[in-house]
Amino acid sequence: MDAGDAAGRLVRPFTLTRGRTRPSRADFTLISTVTAVDPPPAAAARCQPEHTRILRLCAEPVAVAELAARLDLPVSVVVILLCDLLEAGRITVRPPRPVSRTAPDLDLLQKVRDGLGRL
Repeated sequence: MDAGDAAGRLVRPFTLTRGRTRPSRADFTLISTVTAVDPPPAAAARCQPEHTRILRLCAEPVAVAELAARLDLPVSVVVILLCDLLEAGRITVRPPRPVSRTAPDLDLLQKVRDGLGRL
């Protein structure tokens, strides 16, 4: 879906962010997981249509990069909109899980390699 309305008119990204070019927070990476808060906070302000679309997509946990792709918007624009929702208490954000620094299971890797070789 593009950043246009039903009549096909283009909505510029800076319009969606109300002229903001930088996020107000640094909580988001491309692989941060975002989830809508359910039920929404009682004092939650009415959302813009773009915020509502994001909340619908975040009913289940979703990565920031995937949200941007589904919305067909630049990641920078999506992050600014996510900051709005986070500050309003409408979403939660989880940083990526750290990768384990343990040695790989060489036996498992060998089995995978052998299986791929048989394909």
